[in-house]
Amino acid sequence: MQAVQISAPHLVELVTQIIPKPKQGEALLRILYGGICGSDLGSYRGTFAYVSYPRIPGHEFSAEIVEIGPNEYGLTTGMVVTANPYFNCGHCYACRHGLVNACMENQTMGVQRDGAFSQYITMPINRLYQGNGLSPTTLAMVEPFCIAHHGVRKANVKAGETVLVMGSGTIGMLCAFTLRALKANVWIADIDPVKLQFAQSLGFNQTLLNDDADHFKEQVQHVTNHNGFDVVVEAVGAASTFLACIESAAFGGRVIQIGVGKQEALFNFTQIQKKELLIHGSRNALDEDFRSVLAMLGQNNFPIEGLISRIYPFLEAPKAFEYFSQGTGVRMKILLDFTKENPNE
Repeated sequence: MQAVQISAPHLVELVTQIIPKPKQGEALLRILYGGICGSDLGSYRGTFAYVSYPRIPGHEFSAEIVEIGPNEYGLTTGMVVTANPYFNCGHCYACRHGLVNACMENQTMGVQRDGAFSQYITMPINRLYQGNGLSPTTLAMVEPFCIAHHGVRKANVKAGETVLVMGSGTIGMLCAFTLRALKANVWIADIDPVKLQFAQSLGFNQTLLNDDADHFKEQVQHVTNHNGFDVVVEAVGAASTFLACIESAAFGGRVIQIGVGKQEALFNFTQIQKKELLIHGSRNALDEDFRSVLAMLGQNNFPIEGLISRIYPFLEAPKAFEYFSQGTGVRMKILLDFTKENPNE
């Protein structure tokens, strides 16, 4: 079989591997679609904090079950599924306290261990979720939706609360979808006016252009009547946006940190005390997030496929990563199609 490998920063290669054989408690999967996410892009650029090389990327995917043994989950050969890609150790302090998503020895597929960008992979059966009729392209976007859902859930958002999502990339937009389902008053901020126009095309008309720190502060004060936002979600992973979130939060507000970066932030920490802020980190997602998101997708009209910017045959993965990395215009979710090898099929 063929697999996509990031051998070093800016070097994506196709490598030949042996089709794996499932162990006891595992299923053999044929990958259908895989999503290139921001962390995969960071691995490609050499900026992601957690990755090592060489690495087969990919933790957002849909797949068909090729081989599976008896199981308690009702999973059978031929089913289309998605999966939880965060492997926890089960014995560290975090795992013992139920924080398996923040395992101290966490290994996420495509980051600390090889991922799903292969024609075939094996997965533990208890990590698989039935697609329940959702399209393979939608299922390939369940994992990032779960990241957003988990973060928003941390904030305990109530209907009518005013919430700012900092960053209108894929995770930011999925946070916005989740918040809209909770009937929050959603605002979206970004440095790119084209991305904000894209957000508006999806029905999010309340946007702020983060073009300058002072101007941004003025905008926040204006739209919140000098109160600040009840909840601010950081979905970028930059020091400047984290500081803007602290600044934009209301007294008694909540700040949710989802974005991942390598930068350090220098700020007056007394703002946390003065405003009595609740700051939550949000990492990965839990089983309950996957089940909730799948149920939401089955019951509501979430136009998440509108976030798909382009689909490439997986053999064109080097071109797909290069295209995503160029970053001009609105480039949200890039999918690799493992059902096709010929670009003209």
